[in-house]
This record gives sequence, C-alpha cells and structure tokens, in this order.
Amino acid sequence: MATWFVTGASRGIGAEIARAALKDGNNVVVAVRNPDRVPDDLKASDTVLPVALDVTDNDSIPAAVQTAVDRFGTIDVLVNNAGRGLLGALEEITDAEARSLFDLNVFGLINVTRAVLPHMRAQGSGKLVHIGSRSGFEGEPGVSLYSASKFAVAGISEALSVEMAPFGIQSMVVEPGVFRTDFLDASSLSVAAHRIDAYDGTPAHVTLDWIDQANHAQLGDPVKGAALIVEVTNTDKLPTHLYLGRDTLERLDVKYQQVQKDLAPWREKSAATAHDDADAA
Repeated sequence: MATWFVTGASRGIGAEIARAALKDGNNVVVAVRNPDRVPDDLKASDTVLPVALDVTDNDSIPAAVQTAVDRFGTIDVLVNNAGRGLLGALEEITDAEARSLFDLNVFGLINVTRAVLPHMRAQGSGKLVHIGSRSGFEGEPGVSLYSASKFAVAGISEALSVEMAPFGIQSMVVEPGVFRTDFLDASSLSVAAHRIDAYDGTPAHVTLDWIDQANHAQLGDPVKGAALIVEVTNTDKLPTHLYLGRDTLERLDVKYQQVQKDLAPWREKSAATAHDDADAA
C-alpha cells in the first residue's frame, strides 16, 4: 500500500486519479482548497485524508504535507494536478493575469514538490507525477501563456528525473489532450478580460469560439485516463513523458514533422557555428 498525495483532487482529472489510486488499494491524500467540496466518495476514511491546501499559499504547504506524513507515514507518489487555463492572445493578457496563472500552474507545483522532496529523500524512494498538457510540447494560438506554463512543467519534470535519480526518486510529466471534465468551465478556465477586436477571425480568437463547442464533448474519458496514469505510475520505471489521449498522439506526430521541417535546411550551418578548432579538441 502506497500513499498518494494529489493536489486539485476535488474534481476533474485530479478526483479521478484519486479514485483510481484508491481503487488500486492505496492511501490517498486529497489536497484541495476547500475540503467541504470533496466528493462523498473521497471524504475522510481509513485510507482517505482530505487536507486543505491552496498551492499558491506557500506558507500553508508544509503543514499540509506534514499532516499527510503524520497520518500515513510516507508520501510515495506526489501528483501535481492543481492548475487552470487562460485564454487570449498574448497582447490581450495583462501582467497580473499572466502572473496569477504562473503562481498556480508553475510556482505552486514547485513549492509543493519542494515540500515533499525531503520526505522522499529520507525514505530513499518516491515518484513525482506532474500533470502537464498537450500544450506543453506545442504552443497553440489563443493559449500562449497557458502553453508557456505547461512547457515549464515539462522542463521542470525532465530536470527532476535526472536530479532526483541518485535518491531513488523518479519524475514523469503527463501530457493529456482534451478530456471530458469541467476544465473548460469558468471554474477552471479564465479568459483575458481585455479583448482586442483586431484578433477576431484569427487563430487566437478561433480558439475562443472552439471552447463553446468542445466543452463537455471532449474526446478523452477522464476515468480511463486516470486509470492509465495509475497503471503507469505503478511500474518500476516511469517514462519521462506520458503522452495521454488520441489527440495528443496526433499532435505529437505534427510536432515531430515540424521539428524535421525546421531542422533540415539549417542543420549543416547550425553545426558549423562551432569554433574551427572544435574537432581537434
């Protein structure tokens, strides 16, 4: 029996991951901003511990982590799931909106991970599972700042997979496509308050129109997605990336093609920027 600590676990993919981990026979710490909103099947029991945690409140994080350790003895799996989206062309997004997004999606993840790592290092084991996004390997119009935050998550996770290896700790970033949760609702997705009409009819605002059509009709099944995340996390060796969903796989193929298209005409000149004596060295 392992202990899972899941942030943002009151709804959406976070709640489904908590359920899947619980079904798999684990202890689960359900870390949420408001424990009163925890679903009935994730309320306190012998194997479930709801804790109040706002990942943007750095002062409250150590207490939540310590409460989990005091109850179950360890934290074996940390799932950094808490996050939200932000729509709008880059020019439309204010500094305050961008910083608020990064406080949650990036710095919240950093601070929770920083609080959990000493416990994992002390026990000589642990797994870090960071919920990124398809937008974390492909910048998309209308979600530039959200993409930037998820690119950051991917970079952090990749670095941690190497940094923490000497301590027996693994790190994986999950990059899901669109799953049928409430992520596209106003509770999880913000739209830039300032709208510039010049972007109407361009890709940045086409994304805004797409949201209304896609909400609650997304391709991915969050129950199946959560089950796969738990299955993969249970393996001895985590992949560095878990690409999750049919649409993610399709866009990954497009990304590969774009990399090759960008690389081919400039490969030789790129290599030639080395010092002339580089080969001799």
